[in-house]
Amino acid sequence: MVTLQIVSYSAIENLSSLGRIRKLLNIAKENKIVLLQGTLQREEETELIKVTMEEINKEFRGIELAVITPTISKEITGFQKFKNNLLNTFLGNRQGMTIIGPANIVKSIKKDPNKIELYTKEKRKTKAKKRKK
Repeated sequence: MVTLQIVSYSAIENLSSLGRIRKLLNIAKENKIVLLQGTLQREEETELIKVTMEEINKEFRGIELAVITPTISKEITGFQKFKNNLLNTFLGNRQGMTIIGPANIVKSIKKDPNKIELYTKEKRKTKAKKRKK
């Protein structure tokens, strides 16, 4: 069974950078896939990966991370461009989405302009479960 936990940006915006990283990483360590409304700052993404690497062990094998940001079409002009710039100014890191999943569940995350595909690993039966049958 795969569990998704949606985290609104407002739930982490008042935390320190390390607090944000800890909160998101702790959710992933509970074998849940995190869907964060918004994005982390580049430095926070780097620190998240660094902290994750330090905590890898037998039970926790790391994370898969994908960041989706809205793309601005080259075809827009005038008011639409102004509106997008205004939204970026006020919303900042709230635009877009960040997906963080534990590496033992998420095989890969692929994205293109039209869709996001998250592939999960198939859970194998343990020897103890096989013996019971």
